[in-house]
Amino acid sequence: KKIKMLQNILRRSFSYNYDLAIIGGGPGGYVAAIKAAQLGQKAVCIEKRPALGGTCLNVGCIPAKSLLNSSHKYYEAKNHFKSYGINFTDVQPDLKQMIAMKNKSVTGLTTGIKGLFKKNKVDHINGLASFKDPHTINVEGDTITAKNIILATGSEPTRLPGGILPIDEQRVLSSTGAMELTEIPQKMVVIGAGVIGLELGSVYARLGTDVTIVEFQPRIAGSADLEAAKSL
Repeated sequence: KKIKMLQNILRRSFSYNYDLAIIGGGPGGYVAAIKAAQLGQKAVCIEKRPALGGTCLNVGCIPAKSLLNSSHKYYEAKNHFKSYGINFTDVQPDLKQMIAMKNKSVTGLTTGIKGLFKKNKVDHINGLASFKDPHTINVEGDTITAKNIILATGSEPTRLPGGILPIDEQRVLSSTGAMELTEIPQKMVVIGAGVIGLELGSVYARLGTDVTIVEFQPRIAGSADLEAAKSL
């Protein structure tokens, strides 16, 4: 019986499509996939978004920093350049161009990850993954098997409980929707004074929006150093 069990285990181990499957193509997922391939593993990365990079590269850290940079340049030109002897007759923000610049930065970085996958022979499957059993994954009707699986599925915007103010990306926005506006709003309320809330609040405040930030905790930037949070 022991010999038969061992034979079954060996048969299963040699019948997997991949040594390692990673669900999620963000900074945790794509880095793990590349490292596994470099160590000799046959790896696949499954990502539901059309582009790799996860929240950080597509709708989080990177696009937020791009908009912060653009809005900062506008704010400096409007409020501080004169003191350096640089005069303008008129300075107006072009939000559509700022969004286009943001998208260009995102595309460049996500395309770079595809290049790294190709270089390191990591397979990429685009689609929503679900489990059939501990070693079998369904992706949009297709099935793959893997000896080992890493879950690196990242995060999604938190919705208000009880269906209060459903996010429609028109008037009630997630952080993702706030990075795709085509017009600068007159007023904006940001619920949550974490990193992304403060970043987007800063972007639109610099562009002329009357921004109010609401935070449940006693201070803003709760995950940051206390001195840095006080400065903010």
